[in-house]
Amino acid sequence: MRRRLIAIIRKEFIHIFRDWRTLMIIILMPIMMIVLYGYAITLDMRNISFGVIDDARTAESRALVEAFAENGFFRAWPHEVRRADIEQLFMQRDVDVVIVIPREFSETLGTDRRSSIQLIIDAADSNVGTFVHNYSEQVLQIYNRRMNGKLPVLFELSPRIFYNPDMNSTNFFVPGLVALILMLISALLTSIAIAREKETGTMEQILVSPVHAREIVLGKVLPYVLLGLLNAAMIIVSARILFDVPLRGSLLLLGLMSLAYVFVALSFGLMISTAARTQLVAMFGTLMATILPTIMLSGFIFPIDSMPPVLQYIANVLPATYFLIIIRAIMLKGVGLEALWSQALILTGIGILLIAAATRRFRMRLE
Repeated sequence: MRRRLIAIIRKEFIHIFRDWRTLMIIILMPIMMIVLYGYAITLDMRNISFGVIDDARTAESRALVEAFAENGFFRAWPHEVRRADIEQLFMQRDVDVVIVIPREFSETLGTDRRSSIQLIIDAADSNVGTFVHNYSEQVLQIYNRRMNGKLPVLFELSPRIFYNPDMNSTNFFVPGLVALILMLISALLTSIAIAREKETGTMEQILVSPVHAREIVLGKVLPYVLLGLLNAAMIIVSARILFDVPLRGSLLLLGLMSLAYVFVALSFGLMISTAARTQLVAMFGTLMATILPTIMLSGFIFPIDSMPPVLQYIANVLPATYFLIIIRAIMLKGVGLEALWSQALILTGIGILLIAAATRRFRMRLE
């Protein structure tokens, strides 16, 4: 069995290094995806354009406008805004918010230290509207403390933020990208493995050779395990260099967990490969079965607890759901195996189940 298995592994490596499309998937695709998605997927907003209607035209109102302009989130609209133009500016997406400073702003500020500022927000995109409102409140609080430093307060909040003190969403999304890219690339590699044999007509030669189904399946999977680990290393190094994502936990533990996840993804791709007749069908099926569920249901962007119960059940059978917990905990929190053993056990169980199912399905087709 050992000699036959080594022969199949050697044959698979020869296929890989002679197929330029496979090499493109292995080398270029992970780097392109981490760069494109890493810079594109973020919740950190910048350059929010704001216009001003300053009816007061005093030093205090100008100081308020400067407080918005000097903040890194806002960018002042250079032209004067009239009330009649607000809707047109929103429709043309020239501004995201208009600040209306009333005529009596300075007088009320100097008497009872209270004044009313109106924020007119374009909330067609609810996320943008929420962020604009939150950022504006922060600027107004800073301005209020600056202008009313002697005003007594009942209490003061002193927040301490663990693991991501700068509240940088890149630190949250990039580890998720590692899970997404590893699942996609690894599944793609093995999904075309058996389909390629069928399409090129070499499957018949394998079927008449004295090899067992599990030898064929293992011989197809093991070369891609090494390539999958290479991809994992490339992606994690790219995340550290390009996005400065921290790695606070054990690199060895992260490597072992990535190995388990790669094994699951490869087994899943092999399952698809046993059912597909052509490489095109295998690739299309892999894209549909990996990208959408991983992005939408695994907790990559949206929290699972906020999903309907039916979708939560689906999320709980996705391998990416557990690997996302693992990689974020290791990279951002420095968590060890003692806190992640249940996710690691579930991930390993899914991999064993998938490889057993792929072997059984291949044996059925062999008959």
